[in-house]
Amino acid sequence: MQNKLDKPAEGLGITAVERDTGLSKDILRVWERRYGFPLPARDHNGDRLYPPEQVDKLRLIRRLLDLGRRPSSVVTLDAGTLAAMLDSAATALAPEGDPDSATHDRLIELLRLQRSAELRIALHQLLLKHGLQRFVCDTVAPLNIRVGQAWMRGDIDVAEEHLYTEQVQNVLRSAIGAQAATDGRPRILLTTLPDELHALGLLMAEATLVPEGAVCVSLGTQTPITDICNAASSGDFDIVALSCSAAFPARSAIDGLNTLRAALPAAIELWAGGQAVQGKAARLPGVRVIADLPDALVALAEWRSAQRAAISRPRA
Repeated sequence: MQNKLDKPAEGLGITAVERDTGLSKDILRVWERRYGFPLPARDHNGDRLYPPEQVDKLRLIRRLLDLGRRPSSVVTLDAGTLAAMLDSAATALAPEGDPDSATHDRLIELLRLQRSAELRIALHQLLLKHGLQRFVCDTVAPLNIRVGQAWMRGDIDVAEEHLYTEQVQNVLRSAIGAQAATDGRPRILLTTLPDELHALGLLMAEATLVPEGAVCVSLGTQTPITDICNAASSGDFDIVALSCSAAFPARSAIDGLNTLRAALPAAIELWAGGQAVQGKAARLPGVRVIADLPDALVALAEWRSAQRAAISRPRA
């Protein structure tokens, strides 16, 4: 019989925790060093094992990050305080007079029941009804909030949240491909910094800009800064646009964007959107911080206006 003192530690490995919570392995390791949490045990091979109570707390933290909280403000708090913060946030975010509430409720129910084919068809029908830009602004953007609320309440789990993201991404990619231009200006390169895993923000930006005649090329997520610079220069791009989600550390976003700005040719504009950079414009000289999807259209119009002014300016 195994001695009680020799009983192996119980918990989830780091890969399972990443899949369950949506927090990357690198983020978990950084928090362990910086904040002393999570504090995993080790199995007989020395690999990390996260106890159930720590995984539960990580789920709460992830939900608060999605609402724009900074890791430094939540990682060291106890689970009870985190749960209370989520309850308060869910109440504050509850939509008032949402005209599409019934539609959003139906989509959430399909998600909860994991009816992926029906969810995809319903999303596609809304896309056909409203057009790409309205679909992104009036369906996807508020639905992201509703899915986040459902996740905060425990109505759906991380697997269902991932299912939602996958279906929305599939619908957006198909619609973007049908409208994408092969020439024209500006040429916009879209990607994320290393360790930023979230791609939905990129697709939503692309779906907003493509109908305006912008030529968008996506490198996907987690592109090294050197590769971004090489692609931007060799591809004759006018703008590099990055998405920095709430789960991405603000300090990493600021440092990465400033490094990228210094490395890019001055003629190439750098745009950045997402929760991690909101309110950080003063710390990002030379970077256009995009507040939301309508602001991306404003930035596009301003770029084109500046180009027209430059062309019409008389030579000395």
